[in-house]
Amino acid sequence: MPTETFEFQVEARQLLQLMIHSIYSNKDVFLRELVSNASDALDKLRLAVLRDSLDADVSDLHVELEIDTNARTLTVRDNGIGMSYDEVGQLIGTIANSGTAEFLRELREAKDAAGAEGLIGQFGVGFYSSFMVADEVTVLTRRAGEKKGTCWTSRGEGTYTLEEADDAPQGTSVTLHLKPADPDNQLHDYTSVWKIKEIVKRYSDFITWPVRLVGEQKGSEGDGPAEPETLNSMKALWARSRDEVSEDEYHELYKHISHDWREPLETIALQAEGTFEYQALLFVPSHAPHDLFTQNFKRGVQLYVKRVFIMDDCEALLPPYLRFVKGVVDAQDLSLNVSREILQQDRHIQMMQRRLTKKVLASVKSMLAGDAERYATFWREFGAVLKEGLVTDSDNRDAVLAVSSFASTHGEDETVTLKQYVERMRDGQEDIYYITGESRQSIDSSPHMEAFRERGIEVLLLTDPVDEVWVDAVGEFEGKRLQSIAKGQIDLAAQGDEKAEGEREKQAEEYVGLLGWMGEQLEKDVKEVRLSSRLTVSPACVVADAHDLTPALENMYRAMGQEVPHTKRILELNPDHQLVKGLNRAYREREDRSELAETAELLYSLAVLAEGGRPADPAHFVKVMADRLERTL
Repeated sequence: MPTETFEFQVEARQLLQLMIHSIYSNKDVFLRELVSNASDALDKLRLAVLRDSLDADVSDLHVELEIDTNARTLTVRDNGIGMSYDEVGQLIGTIANSGTAEFLRELREAKDAAGAEGLIGQFGVGFYSSFMVADEVTVLTRRAGEKKGTCWTSRGEGTYTLEEADDAPQGTSVTLHLKPADPDNQLHDYTSVWKIKEIVKRYSDFITWPVRLVGEQKGSEGDGPAEPETLNSMKALWARSRDEVSEDEYHELYKHISHDWREPLETIALQAEGTFEYQALLFVPSHAPHDLFTQNFKRGVQLYVKRVFIMDDCEALLPPYLRFVKGVVDAQDLSLNVSREILQQDRHIQMMQRRLTKKVLASVKSMLAGDAERYATFWREFGAVLKEGLVTDSDNRDAVLAVSSFASTHGEDETVTLKQYVERMRDGQEDIYYITGESRQSIDSSPHMEAFRERGIEVLLLTDPVDEVWVDAVGEFEGKRLQSIAKGQIDLAAQGDEKAEGEREKQAEEYVGLLGWMGEQLEKDVKEVRLSSRLTVSPACVVADAHDLTPALENMYRAMGQEVPHTKRILELNPDHQLVKGLNRAYREREDRSELAETAELLYSLAVLAEGGRPADPAHFVKVMADRLERTL
């Protein structure tokens, strides 16, 4: 049959130019696409032999890469299923029956670049990425079981040629006549052995079949071609059962993908079967990276499709609060764009994220139940980021809460879960008490803790910034309300407060005048002055109203650039403290209360300082305090 020349359809020619010049952002992926196509051809041949009893040799299925530096060619060859003459014309000549006219119409109607990008995922035409790096491409192929082969040639401009080939071996070889290297346009020298090895190692290391480099390499004696060198490991550990893989092999893979020299804390394997199949191999590191909370932190796991590397940091597969997890997810089928570089948001991705998230949380739960030491390491390194899920992931909030633990007054060195806290609650205690602050040391010395410490009531000590937010989002646990001991009115009568109700009423009558007067004197700073049931040592403390923002939360919002209106606090006085008793006595005995006004102001400022805040006018506070100290000398 003579050589025949065909023209690409107008739409096909337009789409070809679009792919060559617009879609691929990284020209190295051309080799990934060609190796992936070759691997698919090998899979199809093996299946045809098993299913259709095709008479073909499958004893050494492989992919070959051959470099010719003099001719500046790179050939990707496989001994797979191959194509017939008609299949070449149909599959390559018309760009894989992709419905190009309809595609281009939708592409023109897309309102923005993101919308256009989303349309590209319908077509499996990675072969045409070859024209990014080659002036001319030649395909020589013969379908297994047939005697005649086919040669297809094109410069990727407007035409291609087809002719029969008598001497074509079984399978397909794609020969690229390479363009000159152009580093300024990210066009590398693809006759370079090290560059080819680098691309195969990065993108095709785990495919099933060996990828061998043959050709011009010199042998060990320097006198002839070297033996073919297999470039890929073919060790897709996630596709093998766990009892077939050693812990050392898992750890080696973790170090390879995470660039962490330490061993992982936990290895999580998952294999999903059914209508949508995928495998996952995830790792929980043993140490948090230093940039875990920075805006530019690279999160996500590596995504493969049929063992072919697609992207490094696939954020769509795990929620942000699990951003410390490293690993690999290998799917059998996904909606990808033509260059396999941009993941479409579809139900498969959402399904995988839900399953992977539940699997990670279940693994942490098993760690909590069965290995206290490893769980303690996990929580120390990643507890603060995991708690973000209590705010952002309402679907898994209960699961996140079940594996969360917190410092408490129950012990110095151990954390407690909410379940453990509830089991230890005293008779009559209705609420789960907590306090937030910058550090355990500052919380321990807070005046809000005094009555709880004296009565032996356990309090959770929350020191992470996210704690200010999640306690409001969660609200309660097993019917027990989460109650801040620094907000609202705290009634400890049912928790061992033996002070008689009559004595409380007596004190309220005794201090009613002072409380009203101090409320007037401090009205610009406080909304109310009242007696406290939470103080035993300190003279006073400031508390937020039940639904007010805490000072720490106000500071957090301001740091994010949000305007926060000034909120007046409540000043509580300890009626059993000598300073408060003396102040009340002086209030009743003196007609000139100008000095008492300064004392009330100092008392409020001291309460603010004890909470970790600062007076509204520090210079004025220092002056008044210095004057008072001078009078005592």
